[in-house]
Amino acid sequence: MTESKYPMIPVEEAQQIVLAHVAPLPAEDVPFDEALDRVLAEDVYAGEDMPPFAASAKDGFAVRAADGVQPRRLLGEQMAGLMATLHVEPGTAVRITTGAPVPPGADAVIMVEYTTVEGDTVRLSKAVQPGDDVRPPGQDIVQGQLVLPAGTAIGPAEIGLLATVGQVRVPVYARPRVATMSTGDELVEPGETPAPGQIRDSNRYTLAAAAHRAGATVVDLGHAPDTAEALTTHFGEGLAHADVVVTSGGVSMGELDLVKPLLEEIGTVHFGRVHIKPGFATVDGKPFFALPGFPVSSLVAFEVFVRPALRKMAGFRELFRPRHHVTLRHDVRHSADRPEFARAIVEWEDGRLFARTTGFQGSGRLLSLVGANALLALPHGRGDFRAGEKVEALLIG
Repeated sequence: MTESKYPMIPVEEAQQIVLAHVAPLPAEDVPFDEALDRVLAEDVYAGEDMPPFAASAKDGFAVRAADGVQPRRLLGEQMAGLMATLHVEPGTAVRITTGAPVPPGADAVIMVEYTTVEGDTVRLSKAVQPGDDVRPPGQDIVQGQLVLPAGTAIGPAEIGLLATVGQVRVPVYARPRVATMSTGDELVEPGETPAPGQIRDSNRYTLAAAAHRAGATVVDLGHAPDTAEALTTHFGEGLAHADVVVTSGGVSMGELDLVKPLLEEIGTVHFGRVHIKPGFATVDGKPFFALPGFPVSSLVAFEVFVRPALRKMAGFRELFRPRHHVTLRHDVRHSADRPEFARAIVEWEDGRLFARTTGFQGSGRLLSLVGANALLALPHGRGDFRAGEKVEALLIG
């Protein structure tokens, strides 16, 4: 049998090689309300105190605490959004709403629940202390405070905080542009009826969806036949219009498996064989992932190698899926000569995580990934696993 010239390397070593050859993309300014799921490229500081004035924390009455529980004469109302020309003197009170500025002279707010109003007289059922239900200036944020450091992944709370401090444009790392393509004479488009010996192309759409979910924008290169000329043309288009190229198929040992030989001509192949089959190269500094043609192998390789690279390029600090030990609900067959990422459903029960596989684990059976929320990391050098044993799982959903 023909022997590959590429040495077989462990998955972990391959991951480190990939990450050593990718870096965060340059930053770009975007409107703050379009920055969801992006990563902040620079620190954000507060330009003012928040709240910028002493504000009421409750609906009630602004009073002087030193007046005790004696009745107060009602002077008027202080509403949120404006500054009334009222001054609280001894023996007086001002009706106030939540968020409204506390009028001069008052040092506390008593909740409306502890008061009664008779005409222009306010009676208190309890005493208050200075500062009760008053939010002092800067209670939430102090002027000059670092509110969001560079590297923060922006979620709904961060969007709200940017609005609070008036940061209407924010510098974020660019989204990686990923060019996806499939290779193979046997492929037809999903809307076509395959002729004998042909199959519909699913990988390109699967990988495009995975790239989009990882935060990238996608450039669709279509599918290329198994000729050096067609592949070279597609590669060039992808490298010209994207930051990353991801292909599927054409990476085995057949005479028409041309992807890695062509990559050697135009770039540097950093590894050509991993225990789960993909290859990785750089061309003019751009990452190029050559993934297997089997649909499941392709998507699993994307999860293990491409997704962490895309997250690093997008500025994320946490690159990998969370891993947890899970207890197997049933026996799992496994060949000791290679690692495997078995598709599984992980559930929480009685304080523990339990896992069951999604059935037949063939590398062409996409049904094994439908509904899966984990990949069981079954290691090289160990055979079958028994029900009740613990294995490590990547939680992917």
